[in-house]
Amino acid sequence: MSAEPHAGASPAVFSTAESVELAVVERSGFVESRHAGSAVVLGPEGDIVRTLGAPDKPVFPRSSMKPFQAVAVMGAGVPLEGASAVLATASHAGTPAHLSVVRKLLAQAQLTEDALRCPADWPLDTAARDELVRAGEHKHPLYMNCSGKHAAMLLACRVNGWPTESYLDPQHPIQQHIRDTVERFTGEKVVATGIDGCGAPVHAMSLLSLARGIQRIATASEGSPFALFRNAALLKNAVLADGWAIDGPGRANTVVIDELGVFAKGGAEGVMVMAAPDGTTVTLKVLDGSLRAASIVALRLLADAGALSHDDVDRVAPKLDLAVLGRGEPVGAIRPSYA
Repeated sequence: MSAEPHAGASPAVFSTAESVELAVVERSGFVESRHAGSAVVLGPEGDIVRTLGAPDKPVFPRSSMKPFQAVAVMGAGVPLEGASAVLATASHAGTPAHLSVVRKLLAQAQLTEDALRCPADWPLDTAARDELVRAGEHKHPLYMNCSGKHAAMLLACRVNGWPTESYLDPQHPIQQHIRDTVERFTGEKVVATGIDGCGAPVHAMSLLSLARGIQRIATASEGSPFALFRNAALLKNAVLADGWAIDGPGRANTVVIDELGVFAKGGAEGVMVMAAPDGTTVTLKVLDGSLRAASIVALRLLADAGALSHDDVDRVAPKLDLAVLGRGEPVGAIRPSYA
């Protein structure tokens, strides 16, 4: 991913010296790998209750930024609701149900699948991919996990009479609107802008400002006098009602949403955001970019803060693909190890 700093910015980067160990991979009683990173936990009222590593350093949130992008689309005059709202913030698995909603968004915009500017890809869902291969299909932008977000951006362009061909240009009205929305939720100016894997602009922010922004979405009320927060509440409620749409059956974000009622959104390169029902919010970045420990670390941090029960986290953990296998049998596990 290429990135260019925002004018006047001197973006910092994480270093191993500033990070702490978040999780280990244990095989047969031997610690085989270690995942270092940073995290921050905000209490229900927005106070900082825990920090690990350097949560003040900026990161690219990657797909964990999608909730802001979805609320921005809604603020641009697109009345998203239900599964359509969730697909706008999803990293979907490409199941037929997901693709049906993406096609619906494109049909509302009176556009074909060719209007999508995300790269061609296969579905993340193995069964969906296998079915397409058997049918002789090929990679397509529709199947890419960000296609819902792109379809929603295109719909915003059509509603406002903005050009659709250049909708990924950072200077395009929809991208400028998204950037403004990000800054309004996080309370900080964007320090750097890069190009995400799907081709859309991605804005750097600290884990702390990311947590504040996600918490404002997760605690928003549909009765707010401000449209920004009414839209945020609609998005949050849609995600909690249709967890399948944000990820996919059996996949981490969907499991956490459906089993625990936690607003969750992972991002590439080891980023995770979660907000518990009481508003307690955690954001984290795994330094090596791996997501395999991110969900369980975030859940443990929420439980340590009293926002979830440890028993509930223990109940859900076996569904998060944490087992380390030897000859197809569990011989260890990925587990949190922060102090």
